[in-house]
Amino acid sequence: MDINKALEDLKKEPGFAENVGMVLVHNGVVRGWSRKDRSEVTAIEVTPDLEKIEEIRADIEAYEGIFRAKAFAHSGRMQPGDDVLFLIVAGDIRENVKAALADFLDRVKAEAVTKKEIFA
Repeated sequence: MDINKALEDLKKEPGFAENVGMVLVHNGVVRGWSRKDRSEVTAIEVTPDLEKIEEIRADIEAYEGIFRAKAFAHSGRMQPGDDVLFLIVAGDIRENVKAALADFLDRVKAEAVTKKEIFA
């Protein structure tokens, strides 16, 4: 996903200027260490549930003040530094957009993405 192109396209949507005062982006990246014990990770295998991500995306887009929510998840084997997950939330005011992005991220990670860490 080209994040700059995605933002450019979002800004061209009818109603953007009238409804959006903030856009937040999450760019999840493969860490080189495990969250569990900080041991070195050489790769991860990620399996996103795209149907569930779409369901969550639609829920988030229905939040008060949210104009648009977008998601893009990579799948397969990835190395530290690789992009894994992009989330975009555009909406009216900071309080609405921050809360929506936090919920979006937490739900996608908990409900729609599985990953397996591969150690050295």
